Amino acid sequence: MPGPLHGYRILDLSAVISGPYGTMVLADQGADVIKVEPPGTGDFTRSAGNKQGGMSASFLNNNRNKRSIALDLRHPDGVAVVKRLAATCDVLVQNFRPGVVDRLGVGEAAIRDVAPSIIYVSISGFGEEGPFAHKPVYDPIIQALSGLASVQGGSDAERPRLVRTILPDKLTALTTAQAITAALLARARTGEGQHVRVSMLDAIVAFLWSSDMGALTYVGRTVTQQRAASFIDLIYETKDGYMSVAVMTNAQWTALCQAVGQPGWLDDPRFATTELRDLNINDRLALIQSVLINRATDDWMALLEPAGVPCVPVLTRAQMISHPQIQAAGIVVESDHPQAGRLRQARNAARFSVTPPEHRHGAPQLGAHTEEILREAGYSDTEIANLRATALG
Repeated sequence: MPGPLHGYRILDLSAVISGPYGTMVLADQGADVIKVEPPGTGDFTRSAGNKQGGMSASFLNNNRNKRSIALDLRHPDGVAVVKRLAATCDVLVQNFRPGVVDRLGVGEAAIRDVAPSIIYVSISGFGEEGPFAHKPVYDPIIQALSGLASVQGGSDAERPRLVRTILPDKLTALTTAQAITAALLARARTGEGQHVRVSMLDAIVAFLWSSDMGALTYVGRTVTQQRAASFIDLIYETKDGYMSVAVMTNAQWTALCQAVGQPGWLDDPRFATTELRDLNINDRLALIQSVLINRATDDWMALLEPAGVPCVPVLTRAQMISHPQIQAAGIVVESDHPQAGRLRQARNAARFSVTPPEHRHGAPQLGAHTEEILREAGYSDTEIANLRATALG
């Protein structure tokens, strides 16, 4: 059976990561995603390094299951094609800087004239209002402004640090994918389309608030400088590598103390309750580290796992792929791509018992489906030939 979004069509004008990753999630789930790219260059990620068969890993890993049409939106004929395609689509997604789509002629009003019930999705860095709204933005910029870099630093008094992955881009993509499905559900109930706006700044601030903004939650309370959760990561060095051990409950703390041969820790008043263990986290983690360094990771795993202590070895990216848990769960899958060859990628994370996501095809070559898409929209061979002289490049 096709994926849960089979029958929905998405016109994807977005580029790089925040839009394309989100629309790939929907494509994996069955939606027909038409990726609009500028002729000649295509999505910026096509030019990224780490290529095989002329295809970059970045593009391959964010554009699976999509069809590509090359269109010059700077030409009126290209804009006309977008409008004609939009009339056949349920959703349009774009992540141009605020104001650009209106100048191009594919803003919400122009699209809604031809597709009154479409879900029009705008992804931005800072939103549409405010002094930064029209500034260029990349992932580190959002990490800095949102407070994420300060959280990652460990304390407001410490040097801020970046998360070493483009979290704002990818979290915005996932937020967008969820918002699109919610808007489609609302339209199914009411018949009305709407404009969905998602900013990277919004996505990260909301993400932080669930666990990292407790000191700022209560209005009117004086907030002192945010103390560090811990200056020691929950990553411990062992005799032959690294592992993570994380205990939350009293039962887990007791199990850990006994398994590592330190029952005296149970009598230490600094660690008597969950709250005290949190307040004295640096002392607690330093003690644990002083013990775990003395034995190999596998030895500790053999002791801690049977005791019910949450623990895992720390894996490199290459080790992760071959770990028994990853393999048993089928999280990483392989496929053949006509240009890039044999690929290894993560499957769509959400699993459906009746309408499973499917791998229909890999990321497309630039403009690979241009004629196919145009013919579906009713363009004749003569019209397509004329477009090649203007908007197709």
